[in-house]
Amino acid sequence: MTAGTKAAGTPRKTSAKPARSRAREFALQALYQHLVGRQDTESIDQFTRALSGFHKADSVHYDALLHGCIEQSEQLDGLISPLLDRKLAELSPIEHAIMWMGAYEFMHCADVPWRVVLNECIELAKEFGGTDGHKYVNGVLNGLAPQLRPLEVEADRATGKAR
Repeated sequence: MTAGTKAAGTPRKTSAKPARSRAREFALQALYQHLVGRQDTESIDQFTRALSGFHKADSVHYDALLHGCIEQSEQLDGLISPLLDRKLAELSPIEHAIMWMGAYEFMHCADVPWRVVLNECIELAKEFGGTDGHKYVNGVLNGLAPQLRPLEVEADRATGKAR
């Protein structure tokens, strides 16, 4: 299954994307600007909110991801770094931003199941990242989930639902 398609292989209309998925896409774009352009958060936020389709996104979730990831970037990097096979500076900015978002959601969005966070991040990496970036994102976030959501991951493993 490719990004933006249903299981049957028919393209998923952009309008059919859930508001939180849209929020993640806009947050990814904003975090990319932060990582690459080093622009201030306020100007990135204003630019992103003016983009076509932003009104269909969950703006509260977008705000949490954008501001939370930037404010906690050192902590998030500290969680991600031990799971990398390369230096943090060698990560693609897309993969870096997606891993920030995944780690942030694991820590602060308990209402979103860990597997949903993982799957959403994998889909973002498939759609916006490099050829095999989704595999790398999957490996890192799958390694991080037991640290940040131990009870939830263990419960899934006990029932055979964990990857």
